[in-house]
Amino acid sequence: MATLGTTVRAQGTGERRWFCGGGVHTWLAGEGETGGAYLLFEDELDAGKVTPLHRHPDADETFYMLEGEVRLHVAGDEQILAAGGIAIIPRGVPHAFAVTTPTARMLCLQTPGGGEAFYRQASEPAGAGEPPVPDFGRVRAAAAATGAIELLGPPPF
Repeated sequence: MATLGTTVRAQGTGERRWFCGGGVHTWLAGEGETGGAYLLFEDELDAGKVTPLHRHPDADETFYMLEGEVRLHVAGDEQILAAGGIAIIPRGVPHAFAVTTPTARMLCLQTPGGGEAFYRQASEPAGAGEPPVPDFGRVRAAAAATGAIELLGPPPF
C-alpha cells in the first residue's frame, strides 16, 4: 500500500483549467494526491453557464456554494442553491445546473476519484486572456472516452 504525502496548497495556487461553457476550475486536490479517494476543485462560474443533463455512474458529487447561486435540477426537481448551501448528489442520479447570478463560485467534490481524466480531456490550462470558445464536441468525446460522466440530454432549463 502506497503512503500518500501531505498536500498543503495556498489560495489560488492550484492548477487552473478553462472548462467548457463559462468557468475556470482550480484544482485543490487531484486523484493522485488523494490516492483516488476524491477529486476536489473550485469552480468559478459566469452568468448563463449551464450544464447538460448528466450523471456520474461511479462517483457521488457534492456542491458547496461559496458565492452566488445556481438553479439546480436533480432527478426532475429544481431548486436554488445559494452561498452557504450544499447539494449531495449520489452516483447515477441525473442532474444539471445553471448559474443565475452574474458570477458564482462553488466547491465540487467527487468521491471516489475517477473523474479527473474526463475534466482534463474536456478542458485546457487557463492562462491570461479570453476563455476558449465552448467545444461541446470535446466534452462529448471526453465523456465517451472516460466513462466518468454520461450525457443524458440538453440542459433542462
